[in-house]
Amino acid sequence: MSNSSTAPPTIPHTVWLARGRHVGSDAADVVRRQLQRLKDREVIDDHLEPDADDEPDAFQPVFEARWRVEGTVTVRARLTLPSAPEPGSAAADGQEWVLVAEAERVWDPRWPSPATVFWPEDPEDTDAGWDHVTVPGLRFREVNPLPSDEKELRRLFRSCAQDGWSIHVVVHEAMTPDARGRLPLARLLPESLRHRVVEHRATPDQLRSVNWALLREFDFQVPRGGAVVLPTSPAAPGYDVRDFSVRSVFLDGSEPTELVDVLRRYAASARPLPEGGEAAVTALREQWRLMTLEEELARERRLVAMYAEALEAMTKSRDLYRESADRANEALAALRESAGAVSGLPPEASVSPLQRTFGRLRDATKALRPASPVDADRADPPRDDDRDRS
Repeated sequence: MSNSSTAPPTIPHTVWLARGRHVGSDAADVVRRQLQRLKDREVIDDHLEPDADDEPDAFQPVFEARWRVEGTVTVRARLTLPSAPEPGSAAADGQEWVLVAEAERVWDPRWPSPATVFWPEDPEDTDAGWDHVTVPGLRFREVNPLPSDEKELRRLFRSCAQDGWSIHVVVHEAMTPDARGRLPLARLLPESLRHRVVEHRATPDQLRSVNWALLREFDFQVPRGGAVVLPTSPAAPGYDVRDFSVRSVFLDGSEPTELVDVLRRYAASARPLPEGGEAAVTALREQWRLMTLEEELARERRLVAMYAEALEAMTKSRDLYRESADRANEALAALRESAGAVSGLPPEASVSPLQRTFGRLRDATKALRPASPVDADRADPPRDDDRDRS
């Protein structure tokens, strides 16, 4: 657990994001054909596959698309296919994909799912193997039976808690449902939730083992015949199991109104961005290439304004440097004039008090030293009577 006191960034309310795996051949080609199909039908406004020279992560195929919802709200979306894992590795089963979309206002779950812009929606389509969850063995749009082994249950729940890209919900069957009740609940959810929700289904006799695993991992249980949304790990600060659980889910083919409301509120709650999510949102906003003519002009105007500000700042810096240099030259000239004036004074005036003090001490020390014979002879020349005696 991180010791940082800084709260992690949360998913912006304008953003829709998901991650999964495509199982099949040439995921990039499937995306290209789907985008062109929707462009021809005028479902989307345009799409683009940025050139490798323009894309920092050139080894990762990137696709951009834009469309409008409710006639006027523009949505921009970016799908990335990260580099494929090494053959034989645990993650080598399929091509991972990351999809981030952002609207001009708060995301409405009733809007079309961005996943169906890049991937075929028809489950019967041979290219529709894109809806595998990154947690092995799970799929969107399908019922995912829970394992019977309790250790496997705990391991699965732990992996689901680490998957902050998806919304995992556990549904318990109060009794064995009929054919309509065995169908996935995803088909009854709002469009933008269908490809983010992972439905885990517990049979009637699994309630005890499922609740044992839930208690060990999350410290709560699923109501008999009800459902509960699993939190991320660590859980969002505002997560309360009472707000995201349902006491009864009728598996009779009717719309699960209460469960839909819970899922919508959970999707709109302040949840932390999953690992890699912040980078994906930043790339969508800062590396976007699919622009209209008006957007390109606005972008160029912003660049011109930015360069003008930088030039003005450089000019001010140059002027300040020149002013400082002029002041320094004036101070140096004044110092030289003052040094010249001092050199024109009498010698004793140019000697500092400290130098005079050391001079007096030197003279006093010389007076106290005994004179040498040579110095004595030089100091006392012979007198006349001394020469007469000799």
